[in-house]
Amino acid sequence: MANEHEKELAGRAAAALVKDGQVVGLGTGSTAYFAVVALGERVKAGLKVVGIPTSVATEELARKVGIPLTTLDERQEIDVTIDGADELDPRLNLIKGGGGALLREKVIASASKKMVVVADSAKAVATLGKFPLPVEIVAFARAVVEKRITALGATCKLRTKPDGSTYLTDNGNPILDCCFGKIEGPAALARALSDMPGVVEHGLFIGMASVALVGKGGSIEEITGPNPV
Repeated sequence: MANEHEKELAGRAAAALVKDGQVVGLGTGSTAYFAVVALGERVKAGLKVVGIPTSVATEELARKVGIPLTTLDERQEIDVTIDGADELDPRLNLIKGGGGALLREKVIASASKKMVVVADSAKAVATLGKFPLPVEIVAFARAVVEKRITALGATCKLRTKPDGSTYLTDNGNPILDCCFGKIEGPAALARALSDMPGVVEHGLFIGMASVALVGKGGSIEEITGPNPV
């Protein structure tokens, strides 16, 4: 329950930063959920914004709470994106993708002037790596990709649904959850994974976040990245 309270604090604080007339990237996950709900409340109170969701689930939530939506086909520049993280380090390098939306989340983040990360205090770590790194792959290349990632020092596990069937992203791809242990060089690992044929996208977000709002007890801790906007 404490974590839920911290998540809601962070989500509401981020939603309060959104200004009239902005295009807003709407993240996916349990903390981004609170930001979307709070933004919907502000829209009902008169705020004029349009949102671009990062997943089918977020799109459904945004419609439910009354946030007008647009697409990247219509708006290629996003003013601010609010999204969660599975882990964040002091330089605001992130691991994302626990909710399976890493590809769309990274596309939206890359098109944003500012990315605001929302999280509870348990997500802030000194070094990334305790949370398994999600890697979205082409199913055809699974065996080859898994072998190559294993050679980098990871233990990989295909993500499955509760019924045992293969989990597929909104893009129709499987995910390998890769345990590296402590990731001392996240930028180098990100490059290695990006260069690997068969990898669609990975959950390392390097240098993309501008600021993090972390719920800590009853207050918000603000962490600014090396390249704030």
